[in-house]
Amino acid sequence: MGKRPAAERRGEAEDRIGKDAAFDYAPLPGTADEMVDNDGVVRPVWQRFLSHLSAMPEKDLAERFARADRYLRDAGVFYRAYGSKGTGERAWPISHIPVLIDEREWQALSAGLVQRADLLEAIVADIYGDNRLVEEGVLPPALIAANPEFQRPLSGIRPASGHYLHFCAFEIGRGPDGNWWVLADRTQAPSGAGFALESRVATTRAFSDIYAETPVHRLASFFGAFRDALQDMKHSGDDRIAVLTPGPANETYYEHAYIARYLGFMLLEGEDLTVVKGRVMVRTVAGLKPIGVLWRRLDSAFADPLELNQNSHIGTPGLVEALRTESVTIVNALGTGILETRALLAFMPTICRRLLGQDLRLPSIATWWCGQEEEREHVAKNIEKMVIGPAYSRAPFFDDDGQSVLGSSLRATARDSITDWLSSDGPKLVGQEVVTLSTTPAWVDGKLVPRPMSLRVFAARTANGWQIMPGGFARIGSGADVAAIAMQSGGAAADVWIVSDKPVERHTLLPAEGSFTRNMPGSLPSRAADNLFWLGRYIERAEGALRILRAWHARYAEAADPSQPLLADVSAYLAAVDIDTAEAVPETLLRNIDSAVYSASNIRDRFSPDGWLALNDLAKTARRFRVTVSAGDDASHAMTILLRKLAGFAGLVHENMYRFMGWRFLSLGRYIERGLHMTRLLGHMSGPEAPDGALDMLLEIGDSVMTHRRRYNVNTARLTVTDLLALDPLNPRSVLFQVNEIHHEVEQLPNALINGQMSPFYREAMRLHSGLAVMTPEGMGPEVYQRFERELEQLSDLLAQTYLG
Repeated sequence: MGKRPAAERRGEAEDRIGKDAAFDYAPLPGTADEMVDNDGVVRPVWQRFLSHLSAMPEKDLAERFARADRYLRDAGVFYRAYGSKGTGERAWPISHIPVLIDEREWQALSAGLVQRADLLEAIVADIYGDNRLVEEGVLPPALIAANPEFQRPLSGIRPASGHYLHFCAFEIGRGPDGNWWVLADRTQAPSGAGFALESRVATTRAFSDIYAETPVHRLASFFGAFRDALQDMKHSGDDRIAVLTPGPANETYYEHAYIARYLGFMLLEGEDLTVVKGRVMVRTVAGLKPIGVLWRRLDSAFADPLELNQNSHIGTPGLVEALRTESVTIVNALGTGILETRALLAFMPTICRRLLGQDLRLPSIATWWCGQEEEREHVAKNIEKMVIGPAYSRAPFFDDDGQSVLGSSLRATARDSITDWLSSDGPKLVGQEVVTLSTTPAWVDGKLVPRPMSLRVFAARTANGWQIMPGGFARIGSGADVAAIAMQSGGAAADVWIVSDKPVERHTLLPAEGSFTRNMPGSLPSRAADNLFWLGRYIERAEGALRILRAWHARYAEAADPSQPLLADVSAYLAAVDIDTAEAVPETLLRNIDSAVYSASNIRDRFSPDGWLALNDLAKTARRFRVTVSAGDDASHAMTILLRKLAGFAGLVHENMYRFMGWRFLSLGRYIERGLHMTRLLGHMSGPEAPDGALDMLLEIGDSVMTHRRRYNVNTARLTVTDLLALDPLNPRSVLFQVNEIHHEVEQLPNALINGQMSPFYREAMRLHSGLAVMTPEGMGPEVYQRFERELEQLSDLLAQTYLG
């Protein structure tokens, strides 16, 4: 019997969904559910998705989920987890079943969030402006004056753009009655928008056919509108826009790099910036360039060690002064983290009526500040329904730092002391009603099961006012416990589909035909150039070590005697650079590869996912060989494998990397390191005292055995090897080839010529090139090689002084 059409199978699935509530799916008692209503009937917005899902064999589903996981893995999507065992990168934990929300419900929700964004703007403008809310008794003075997020030096400073807030996020959840509540406001440096994009791509990889048939609102228009808004904030056409990151150690650094790459902005750290005469400038290889807009992803207090947190090592001294001159716009304005204060939720309804003359459309989770007697008594009497936590905390009740106390978990004797605790520490505490969050389906052990969830929704200020991202991402619990929603606690993230009942527009960030702008040359930050330069050096250093080790182990496999003159001589050479041939895969080699990975990790916004994967694969393979490979033929074979993987990485870089400033510094690092490597080898292995077989080994290390046979009709000799490996301009392994390439790249660098005169760096490169170009094989000896080695090192130092400082 043939296979029945998919439409027929889906038709039967729809009937079954209505009867058995979607694969025996049963919501948790006392909760609302996103997929199934209170009568156990699948909501209309879910029916098409479930009809497709029910027609899929479990094997097909597993393959689809594997595609999504593979995409995230190949794209290198990660977040940094912190725990008792230290920190480490973890793959983005995706929950493969998206959350589906009807467009009409989303429109109502969006209207409430737009009102809330306007309210937050009005609140922070008052706090750092007239301060009427405190003066009129609407807000307790202690919530401002004693708040660690209140940045006193910013009082009275009006943002250059006229607005404090430009990008906000809201943590929202649905309660048992089906209504949405705001659990927390995110205004400091909201994270997750980039992860929402990646979750969307991964989910569509799993359900590409369903996604194509479903009118789901796209996300690109949201980011395009915000990008345009940031462009409009620039003070002049020469201004740059940058994402300001705390650095690779931050838990969401991947997103910072992703957003910068996606929107075409620079990714900077505090050390990349300096303030000159009230203007924020970025250090680039072409000198200081002005920054007009900074989308900051670090907390306000760390932004300026001069006027805010003096212990900050990631900020930029003078940034607050630049705000006073209105020469830069910071998104969001410094000091806006105060809006995340948990106790502030207790006053939102009153503040909304006072500032906007409206009732709050989207209520906050019920909150009581315990600095007031009536509120303290209410919390104490209803302690079994409360969670008590720090008033100044910025975390929602399910995502805090372990300082909150769940009232229902207290013993009777502990409850008796609650009143005393609230009386003594009341101003520092809030009580919040424990909300049972709604559930959404997750695929666990081959079936759909309900899991608690909250949504993170994003709002961006655009030319047309606040725009709400049509989606976001849902944080999904790893179990029925609401506290397990947090990513650090093992929760997962799901894509959110806003489903229309009519076709939706498909947007793109690509410019319209005939409308584009090329960035000015020389915009490469000096720190990025530094990392690219050292990435090139570390990669070439690793390759040089691999080639020597492969040749050494190949001969050791034949002789099995490390005291043989040639092997002993090469071992002594390697020992001088801290490489121990007693180790099949030396630790120094691993350190060089790890250093290359570290340099690449600092420039993720300028590094292709393919290159990143290739580099990490090289590092993992080398680590594995470290414990599995033995000396001799086994090690020689392992070195060949590592060389092939390294060549794959180099090929990706060579074929795919745009020939701009970043390419030049990466290439300069490789040319200088390869020149040093070959110069040292020639000086050591081509002299009159070199042991037998050294010249043949030198040709093998220089990957020039076949070329030597074709070019010279004589046996291996010192002069022919010197000619081929030192002075042949066509041999990509020769010293002269490296110097030629250095000379070519240096000519293209900014300020190589100043008013027709060579810069000191350019002059030194020219001198090095001309000095080697006129040499003959007969004139090359150990002293000459030592001199060229010193000059190459000096050239590297001069490059750093000129461009990387």
